[in-house]
Parts: sequence; C-alpha cells; structure tokens
Amino acid sequence: MTDHDKKIRVERVQTGVRIEKRMLKVLKALAEYLEISLGDLLEGIVLHAFDGKPSPLDEDTLQRITVLKEVYNMDYDSSAAHNFEEE
Repeated sequence: MTDHDKKIRVERVQTGVRIEKRMLKVLKALAEYLEISLGDLLEGIVLHAFDGKPSPLDEDTLQRITVLKEVYNMDYDSSAAHNFEEE
C-alpha cells in the first residue's frame, strides 16, 4: 500500500455554514450529478485549494457547472467573492 492509498481516520462534524443560496443550489446539484455527498465535494475542492493545486474538476464537470449556474441563475464568478451584500 502506497502513502496515497493509506486510509486516514477523520472525524466529521455537522456545521451551520452560511452560504449564498444560488451557489448552494449549484453545489448540491453538482454533488448529485457526481453521485457524491455535498460534504465530499466540498472537502475535495478545499483540499485542492489548500494545496494550491488546480481544480479537481475535469472539463465535462466544469461544463456541467456552467449549465447548473444558468439553471439556478448564479450570475457571478470568483471576481464577486468580496462584493456580496446581504439582503
């Protein structure tokens, strides 16, 4: 067994994270499309970001995200990160 295959014991907890509504809809739909949990999707994205690695999402998945953003009217991208204003 290589280090990459080594199982890592973790403790998962429930959290009450606030997140933009349309973004959450896109994330939930993407997790369903990929047949994984929302938590697994977020963990994968965050781990890649923390390592400074490119997105773990392939081109087909990125195209699916574009469609889901249209479906859920998520009309912003990463450039909006510091411009959100609560309603």
